[in-house]
Amino acid sequence: MSGRELFCQPRRVRRVAALTLVFAGLLVTGAATGAFPDPGQAERKTPGGTARPAAGHDDVAKAAAEAMADGKSPMEAAERAVSRSGDRWAAVYSEGEYQEFEEALDGQYTGVGLWARRERDGRIEVTKVQAGSPAATAGIRKGDRLRRVDGSDVDGRPVTDVVSLLRGDATDARVGTTVTLGLERGTHAWTETLRRALLSTDSVTVRKLSAGITVIRISAFTKGSGELVREAVRQAPAGAGIVLDLRGNSGGLVSEAVTAASAFLDGGLVATYDVDGSQRALHADAGGDTARPLVALVDGGTMSAAEMLTGALQDRGRAVVLGSRTFGKGSVQMPTRLPDGSVAELTVGHYRTPCGHTVDGRGITPDLEVSSGALERAETVLSGLGDPS
Repeated sequence: MSGRELFCQPRRVRRVAALTLVFAGLLVTGAATGAFPDPGQAERKTPGGTARPAAGHDDVAKAAAEAMADGKSPMEAAERAVSRSGDRWAAVYSEGEYQEFEEALDGQYTGVGLWARRERDGRIEVTKVQAGSPAATAGIRKGDRLRRVDGSDVDGRPVTDVVSLLRGDATDARVGTTVTLGLERGTHAWTETLRRALLSTDSVTVRKLSAGITVIRISAFTKGSGELVREAVRQAPAGAGIVLDLRGNSGGLVSEAVTAASAFLDGGLVATYDVDGSQRALHADAGGDTARPLVALVDGGTMSAAEMLTGALQDRGRAVVLGSRTFGKGSVQMPTRLPDGSVAELTVGHYRTPCGHTVDGRGITPDLEVSSGALERAETVLSGLGDPS
């Protein structure tokens, strides 16, 4: 096992959320994980090193090894051990799932490049096609109707189920495997067979509003996203406000969240956390823009590393936090590789905001609670027409 520590959702939450995010063009399984760097190390490592297993991992690893020796499934044995542990954030992944997990943290996903939604009548409609993707090469367009995936009708099915079929989750489908789609465009119906590819995600998007306000939306903290935030801040009009949109951000690499914090802070504490009782701290780099007005938008889908960033900006008086209470995921997981290649993660600690507030199970309460029209309210706050207190 490596010294990588993680902010993770439970598998039942993380799996559904991640699949939905893929279809929205964001991430794949494991998007919610936030990987802590080891001291002096900038990026996460995969399981398989020689660090001492955290408390609880020994029991899971032992159960997996005994099952394998008896000709049984190590992964199933590990899942039973995790269930008995009472750790609500623990999870066990197959080797294929964990590979997707790693790809997600690198800002990639395996798929065909479709965005879609379910209409009120149950139809599954393509809303966007990623440029250069297998779907784009096949000529699939926005507005096309998706009727079947590998012969299975998808009308009326949840989007997450459709995503699972497209990705081939039931068989841990890899890059290069095929998926056959039944499509309609007006009165024209046809079939396309596509090969899944490794595609890049756009985890940071930037747009301009009136009065020079810049909106920086971070869908997840994938590799390189922190530097993209810093560059967006550097390119923003001098003195103009920034809206940092963290709604629906289910987490990511904590090292990237710290880099994003460094865009708005001049050094100092971002968060503290403990691993098996050992206290550690995360600090921003010096030289961030501390002058321009900043509003952070959050909601119940703001989780993990995104909550860590929110807490840092709020506690240090750097941003007005606007929206609804965040999810409340502030625990730290560490992974360990099992004999069959699957990976188990168990909780080893928790993190706190600069003022010592615990996030796990509580979330972060915004300075201004807004249920709708959050972006418009943010504009008002930044323009000075509203009261940000």
